Amino acid sequence: MSVNNSGNETVVGKKNFIHQIIEEEINEGKNEGRVHTRFPPEPNGYLHIGHAKSICLNFGTAQKFNGKANLRFDDTNPSKEETEYVESIKKDVSWLGFSWGGTEFYASDYFDNLFEFAVKLIKEGKAYVDDQNAETISSQKGTPTRPGFESPHRSRTPEENLDLFLRMKAGEFNEGERVLRAKIDMASPNMHMRDPIIYRIMKAHHHRTGDKWCIYPMYDFAHGQSDYWEGITHSICTLEFEVHRPLYDWFIEQLMDGEYRPRQIEFARLNLTYTVMSKRKLLELVKDNYVNGWDDPRMPTISGLRRRGYTPESIRNFADKIGVTKVDGMIDVALLEHSVREDLNKRAQRVMGVLNPLKVVITNYPEDQVEMMSALNNPEDPEAGRRDVPFTRELYIERDDFMEDPPRKFFRMAPGREVRLRYAYYVTCDEVVKDENGEIIELHCSYDPETKGGKSADGRKVKATMHWVSASENVKAEIRLYDRLFNDEEPDGHKDVDFKDFLNPDSLKVLSNCYIEPFVKDAKALDSFQFERLGYFNLDPDTTPEKLVFNRTAPLRDNWSKQKGK
Repeated sequence: MSVNNSGNETVVGKKNFIHQIIEEEINEGKNEGRVHTRFPPEPNGYLHIGHAKSICLNFGTAQKFNGKANLRFDDTNPSKEETEYVESIKKDVSWLGFSWGGTEFYASDYFDNLFEFAVKLIKEGKAYVDDQNAETISSQKGTPTRPGFESPHRSRTPEENLDLFLRMKAGEFNEGERVLRAKIDMASPNMHMRDPIIYRIMKAHHHRTGDKWCIYPMYDFAHGQSDYWEGITHSICTLEFEVHRPLYDWFIEQLMDGEYRPRQIEFARLNLTYTVMSKRKLLELVKDNYVNGWDDPRMPTISGLRRRGYTPESIRNFADKIGVTKVDGMIDVALLEHSVREDLNKRAQRVMGVLNPLKVVITNYPEDQVEMMSALNNPEDPEAGRRDVPFTRELYIERDDFMEDPPRKFFRMAPGREVRLRYAYYVTCDEVVKDENGEIIELHCSYDPETKGGKSADGRKVKATMHWVSASENVKAEIRLYDRLFNDEEPDGHKDVDFKDFLNPDSLKVLSNCYIEPFVKDAKALDSFQFERLGYFNLDPDTTPEKLVFNRTAPLRDNWSKQKGK
């Protein structure tokens, strides 16, 4: 383990104990060596990076052991579910590189089976209809150190309970008027075993079953049984469900008619610094317009990361690096950012772009000449080849690359100083042109024609190599500089403080007067580039033929570590 600035333990690279368990079971011949996992998201929002960890674990485990993985939607709460979320989840899982065999599953596939199972429990005296409201039921459950007390309706006969349950199904009662509870043990030390609610009345239209049902099963009741009917061998879920496992097993025991039973195994969920992972809070950001939708590149959603320029490989590599443990910890978001830089460094096309332009006129260069300079496409990829970059008399450089009165360790362009223009020539600044307000608007330079390609025939050296773009042969673009959405390491970890108080006011800056070399003009949405010396960028879907829009995926290095003194 390592420790981040807040003192939290950061869990990285731990061995996958779940795979160890599965290997032991295969060696023992359990389930005839079969491995079948599932990823069961609720279709009530877009998936985030925490879900990506679970996707990689469930589908990756199935791949490792030549097994199967189901994509199953836990659609048991129609008041919060939408088809839009279903489609976005399928897109995200597929984009990450995983397949579910062409057929997804739904908890709603089993509504008839679950209803019949509930009837079975009623007939066996293991479930009853309770007329009390949710608040009263909750108050009667006691505390972890004090047993609860039984509902006055717990002693109803199976016949009476079945009649009431069928009337619930028929829509005779209002929402909240009655629930169906499992009859287990009101004195159990596990609160989840104290007669949990398994069905409630919800008169809401379901995105798949329409208005067929007005009673819906609770997650704990639908979850394990769906696993059982699908033949799942390993129900892998996060640590908060560890206390639910006895209830999961109890339901399976009432249902099973053979030796087979799925096994629930829990692992630590992903917690990232500077990130909110609650779907409820992410929905709040979307609905209240703090961000521009679920796929805003500042969001930790998979769709937001994709739009920002993250690759599936970078996210899968990140999941491998952080490992799978039973220990809750805090992962530094810098590791996620490092993963995308590491991946894009190997694959991203290099181009030159200028975000804050300052015009340079090379006074001794022919006015109408356009010279093609040969540039490497990617020095990390020997097969990437080269491209031609147009060089002209008038260029743009970064305004930050020039200082009229530079400090001692500033090695870029300054009056009288010779520097190298990447892939082109050595140039020297001869004159600084200013407007009536004293602002620098143009530099007049001269070039050495014997230094083509950035090499000096006489062997002289310069200390700076600068990127540039032709002022006439370029593509104009809008650049969106995205930064972390929050400026606090644990934005939702402060008691009595709204997480939105930690929103970073500088999380988005839009630059509209930027110039990129012509190579990018045929780029497609989400294509990634490294703008030399500036960072990694990708083409945003907002791009039109009239206006190219680029998102900054990540800077070339972790600037936040410097800011925080790491």
